[in-house]
Amino acid sequence: MKRVAVMTSGGDAPGMNAAIRAVVRTGLQHDVEVYGIRQAYSGLLAGDFELLTSRAVSGILQRGGTILQTARNEEFKTAVGQKKGQRRLNEHNIEGVIVIGGDGSLRGAMALERLGVPVVGIPASIDNDIWGTNTSIGVDTALNTILDSLDRLRDTATSHNRAFLIEVMGRNCGYLALMSGILGGAEIVITPEKPVTMEEVAQALDDAYVRGKSHAIAVIAEGAPFRCTELVDYLNDHKTIGFEMRLTILGHIQRGGSPTAFDRLLATRFGVAAMETLLRGESGCMVGLDGRDVHTVPLADVTTKMREIGDNWFRLAHILSR
Repeated sequence: MKRVAVMTSGGDAPGMNAAIRAVVRTGLQHDVEVYGIRQAYSGLLAGDFELLTSRAVSGILQRGGTILQTARNEEFKTAVGQKKGQRRLNEHNIEGVIVIGGDGSLRGAMALERLGVPVVGIPASIDNDIWGTNTSIGVDTALNTILDSLDRLRDTATSHNRAFLIEVMGRNCGYLALMSGILGGAEIVITPEKPVTMEEVAQALDDAYVRGKSHAIAVIAEGAPFRCTELVDYLNDHKTIGFEMRLTILGHIQRGGSPTAFDRLLATRFGVAAMETLLRGESGCMVGLDGRDVHTVPLADVTTKMREIGDNWFRLAHILSR
């Protein structure tokens, strides 16, 4: 194998650049040319390929986002679009592809695999919802960003005797909400996996007030059963709560920023492992973290299963919220 392409797809995640760097430099170590595909599957269909040299990936280790940029593409979801993507790879004599991204991106990788294109995936998603790995690139950085914001909000909440509802990302996965709730001392966490009622949220905040707390924090995942604005309206109308409510939606601030040491190391390990896996002749798999070790798992499993949060984490959050 002499030519390999790499792309970053889906939502950006801190550490993607570290993974690109590791893929390129591992390829150079084995005399393999590595081409970057810009704008993910959109760039694949457009034939937007660029040879990545050692200098091209120099100085990107600490940068958030992705130098290859990313985009979502509807055409590639069709059989015609996938055939077109295969054609573009053949036009550039690409013999293998490394896809860095989340569940949708890895489904795209699986489509290329079914067409006979050797593919290896790297999990990168701040949601931490990808099956087959303990954690994905970007999760640690996003969690630290949330905690920094939560700590700052607690300072002002205490000063004004207020309660704050903080919405974090996660779509259908409440990992970021739950972990930031545990580590940030939240009174209650609202996730898609363990739905609670608005009445239960009101009760938890009221209990904190009655116990003499000078503030209260509720963390809600964006995929929760009700919208955060609806919940704030309900809580402000709920006259038994002693706190005045405020809402903060962290939004895309959670995606940006320099990756933590953990994410840089994880992305680097994944990048090296992905290239070496491809060069060994393995395909149709994703590299992932199993305990402390990097292993491979079939894309067929990754794309049909969802990583679940253990009940022990919800129990821990409940215990520590008292």
